[in-house]
Amino acid sequence: MTLKIGELATATGVTVETLRFYEQERLLTPPQRSQANYRIYSEEHQRQVHFIRYCRSLDIGIEEIRQLLLLRLNPSQSCLTVNSLLDEKLAQVKQRIRDLQCLQLELQQLRSRCSKPARTADCGILKGLSEAAPALPQTS
Repeated sequence: MTLKIGELATATGVTVETLRFYEQERLLTPPQRSQANYRIYSEEHQRQVHFIRYCRSLDIGIEEIRQLLLLRLNPSQSCLTVNSLLDEKLAQVKQRIRDLQCLQLELQQLRSRCSKPARTADCGILKGLSEAAPALPQTS
């Protein structure tokens, strides 16, 4: 089975521009070219795009995806690098969750400052935001 770039885009749910970006970033193996110089993609390209898309959905970055794709090409190699990469990603997610929980608490505290409708001049939320906002440096 061979696909042109538009067909591969449709089959994988990405745009043609995204496919070109993946090629430019060397995430996709270079496709064959037809006599008319059209890119000709294979089922392997389709598998690569699905792999890349799934990795991106897990918030795995381009450089990490590049490493994972290289590791896929060496099936006899130890998966220690893969484990390490995923452990690092898990640590980042845990930190983001902690950051979001702090944000949630801060927003809840702000929200608790205004329990009933009032004039904006008396709004506890606006006062809290004003009090907590960092002062901007004075310019001369």
